[in-house]
Amino acid sequence: MSIFKVEKGKLVPISEKKIKLEKDIQKLTEENLETVFGYKFIASELRVDNFRFDTLAWNPETKSFIIIEYKKDRNFSIVDQGFSYLSLLVNKKADFLLEYFERTKEHLRRDDVDWSQSRIIFISPSFTQHQVNSVNFQNMAFDLYEIKLFKNNTISYSRLKPAESSESIDLIMKDPKFESVTKEIKNYSIGALFKENWNDSKEIFDVLSERILALDPNIKSFPTKYYAGFKIDNSNIVDLYPRKSFIEIHLLRVRPKDLNDPESRSTYQKSSMEHYNKYVSLFRVEDLDDVDYAMLLIRQVYKKFTEK
Repeated sequence: MSIFKVEKGKLVPISEKKIKLEKDIQKLTEENLETVFGYKFIASELRVDNFRFDTLAWNPETKSFIIIEYKKDRNFSIVDQGFSYLSLLVNKKADFLLEYFERTKEHLRRDDVDWSQSRIIFISPSFTQHQVNSVNFQNMAFDLYEIKLFKNNTISYSRLKPAESSESIDLIMKDPKFESVTKEIKNYSIGALFKENWNDSKEIFDVLSERILALDPNIKSFPTKYYAGFKIDNSNIVDLYPRKSFIEIHLLRVRPKDLNDPESRSTYQKSSMEHYNKYVSLFRVEDLDDVDYAMLLIRQVYKKFTEK
């Protein structure tokens, strides 16, 4: 995508600036990890056995470890490296827990980590189409980000989203390394949030999702193990938790008294500030007739978020 600046009513293209070294990408990202991804920096150049990870990070939202690898050139295998690293993560959990403690002085038990939501991120100025297609499997917990640096010191991180696939990589590649990873680490999808007979809540979710995304083109949905978060950049605005026959909406950073809620239908989630470091109010959508009222509340949350 071309980037322009406005000069006297004219659009002037901003040229891209070449990134010279992988270290340049790594330094920029690590020093701004929370701003770019919302992650907590843990370690750089971490060695475990015979492997070296560029960056180890912690995702406080999903309570999981994130491995980040930086590539300046395009001649590398995403699948082999990614699965090797994730295999080490699931088989050497104590090493990662120890590293977290040594760097943060905070204790983590094995059960404090949701290992199933671990991911690996590859960051590069560009990827080949083959590399993008190589992660087009439903159980690939990989993310690809293209980084671009421009001559006006603007920088962008763009997530490449492969086409959806229902095929599993372990069906075509019989390798114990793949099997150990796909058995424990999951690539969660919207569909996985719903059980087979949850048709009513799925219909409500689809309508709600469409309405929320229509509020702002910058809003994206990200499925996790238990809910779908709707966020701008790295901050969730609302979370949708599917249940068998309804959707529970978590309205973030607001209390019921902060909302224009004429029927007083939202409730405060007790101890939310203590647990999540933010106020959380709840609203239950039990049928499609509740969607309009839900959007009345969601729009207010969105407005407060964008005006902060």
